[in-house]
Amino acid sequence: MRFQLTYRLILREKELHSNIAVYNPSKDTTFSFNLLLHTYFKVPDVRRCQITGLQGCTFLDKTSNEGALYQETRDVVTIGEWTDRIYQNTPHEHVITNVVSGRKMRIQKCNFPDTVIWNPWVEHAKEMNDFGDDEYPNMVCVESGHVSSPVILLPGMAFEASQILQVM
Repeated sequence: MRFQLTYRLILREKELHSNIAVYNPSKDTTFSFNLLLHTYFKVPDVRRCQITGLQGCTFLDKTSNEGALYQETRDVVTIGEWTDRIYQNTPHEHVITNVVSGRKMRIQKCNFPDTVIWNPWVEHAKEMNDFGDDEYPNMVCVESGHVSSPVILLPGMAFEASQILQVM
């Protein structure tokens, strides 16, 4: 399957703009794909971070084998254990508190309906070859994506999505 992918980054003072576009040049073939921007944020202590914008959203908890969907009831999400969640139909903005130097990070996203929250915690950090056993307390992933359902790209059509990371 042939396709064209363009990834553009713009760096401004206190901001990083990411734009991704996928084009299907085919005249007769439809294809589908999932997309997730893997954003790892350095934090002094993940247990002190708070993530907003997820209250009321449905999520799949990938740490359980049940495959069940849950609803987020908390107004701020905190992490104190292995976390791997796909939040669906999330708002276009999230704020993470207590990132580097105690600052906040605003995530603004467009055409990314899902938000993944991930931290491997101690037991899974040890299983990863490219991740230090003691690095988990100093990172959090808050990832914009299109993962709970695929993007279906018809012949001659394009998909575009973007994200802005802003230090506050």
